[in-house]
Amino acid sequence: MKTALRIALFSVRDVLRSKWGILYMLFFFLATEGLFRLQGDTSQVTISLIGLSLILIPLTSIIFGTMYIYYSREFIELLVTQPVRRRTVFGGMYTGLTFSLITAFVVGVITPFVLRGAHTPAEWSTLALLLTAGSCLTTAFVGLSFYISLLSEDRGKGLGIAIFVWLATAVLYDGVIMIVAYAFASYPLETPMLILAMLNPIDMARVFLLIKVDMAALMGYTGAVFERFFGGSQGALVSIAVLLLWTVLPFWAGLRRFARKDF
Repeated sequence: MKTALRIALFSVRDVLRSKWGILYMLFFFLATEGLFRLQGDTSQVTISLIGLSLILIPLTSIIFGTMYIYYSREFIELLVTQPVRRRTVFGGMYTGLTFSLITAFVVGVITPFVLRGAHTPAEWSTLALLLTAGSCLTTAFVGLSFYISLLSEDRGKGLGIAIFVWLATAVLYDGVIMIVAYAFASYPLETPMLILAMLNPIDMARVFLLIKVDMAALMGYTGAVFERFFGGSQGALVSIAVLLLWTVLPFWAGLRRFARKDF
């Protein structure tokens, strides 16, 4: 446990030295502050941040995580030659990176709300949901990035796979679902659509957030099916449960790959 904590702290210091964590925090701070200046209303700022977070957090997490493993290859090779369990090495690096990105996101978003905005319990509740969903997406896509970077020795290929995974989940996925729904409109599709929705963590985060803030019109086809099938509160609980599962599975897959990899 102490060794994993030391590795995690080293990863945090490494992120701070690279300045990317600070830039990530400043971006969310400036974006949130800018939205307050443009819109003023706290609820509208939160809705705008939901759309921004669903795109930017997965992209940043998967690219930064992939490049972090590639640039840390010599450090990893040094650690695995020491009497340290590989699970400890992987867990420490994963914890350090996810903690850095989540902290940067939370601090960057919440600071303008403290200085300018949220005053009612409902506003703080919505903000807490946004921070929870963003943290889950961070852990899910960092886990995916670690797994991808361990699959390929080639840095360019690994980065290309990471960008494709983000593009597929953030942009292409809903389009494919709409095509499937249109092509098989004469068949009962609710159950297949629910399963397809659960296969995408970004969809799950979107459904969870927009059900809770009562913005069904923005949920897209899968979100509308989800709310119709489960209902409001139950749909939100199912979506957050699946989202939490997405935080575990990529980590587990990356850990297994790391334990078997020949460095």
